[in-house]
Amino acid sequence: MNFPKKILAGNTIGLVSPSSPTSLENILKCKQLLQDLGYNTKDGKSIYLSYNGYLSGNDMIRAEDINNMFLDEDVDAIFCVRGGYGCSRILKYIDFSIPKSYPKIFVGYSDITSLHICLNQLSNLVTFHGPMVYSNMLNNYDEFTKNSFEHTINMDRILHLINPNLERFKKIAEGKAAGQIIGGNLSIIVSSIGTKYEIDTKNKILFLEDIDESVPKIDRMLQQLIYSKKIQDCSGIILGDFTNCDNKYDESYTYEKLLIDTFSNLNKPVMYNIKSGHCFPMITIPLGAYCVMDTYRDMITFI
Repeated sequence: MNFPKKILAGNTIGLVSPSSPTSLENILKCKQLLQDLGYNTKDGKSIYLSYNGYLSGNDMIRAEDINNMFLDEDVDAIFCVRGGYGCSRILKYIDFSIPKSYPKIFVGYSDITSLHICLNQLSNLVTFHGPMVYSNMLNNYDEFTKNSFEHTINMDRILHLINPNLERFKKIAEGKAAGQIIGGNLSIIVSSIGTKYEIDTKNKILFLEDIDESVPKIDRMLQQLIYSKKIQDCSGIILGDFTNCDNKYDESYTYEKLLIDTFSNLNKPVMYNIKSGHCFPMITIPLGAYCVMDTYRDMITFI
């Protein structure tokens, strides 16, 4: 896997919107925020557009932004402004050989999971499941989130995952496992199954998180991962935050109980309560990196 080079003050951040739009006012605030942090910015066309109400420009424009930002020698890293909907629509227009030749830091989460999977699998690029400029940096960029992000995108040889306030990880199934970490948003991962962009979990650590999905819907999606052998194929499972994932039919049967019921009999380690996903504070995870998980030592390490 290609680890992108670190970024320094004075480097240029390319801003893209592969999914949904936001307002001009918010975009200007995002640019100012990054400039205040010491970076230069370069605009993708998509960040100023709205198409059909839920897309930042048509599919070709959003895909060209990704291709062009990786090709642009003046751009040192690529940050997604926000998530939303529609990222999967642009995959067929992206040349994933370009990031393989021009590896750069790429950051986002949620709907951006579609791009993470492809960049990890097709471009051999380590990417970062981390804060987006509008969704997080502009509104929820607390000290922990900032430190986790900066330490991860500029990680040296070893990075130890730590929860906010040193909160302990929880475990569903004991054990040790190692492998490349891959994954992201559960809904997006499930939607990739049966396509040419399907997630490959063979001998890998699978990371999952989600937001605003009911417990029955999460149950259905987890069953699809089981039926498609994605759970059986992976070496271990790391479960991030499941924000606002409630059960209106029986409030006592929470998503945590569902996760325990689903994964407790696996012959592989499963850890949860990892504060990464649609939560604040938020841990940044280097997707595609080599991950070692050990439930006995309560430890997750990236190499």
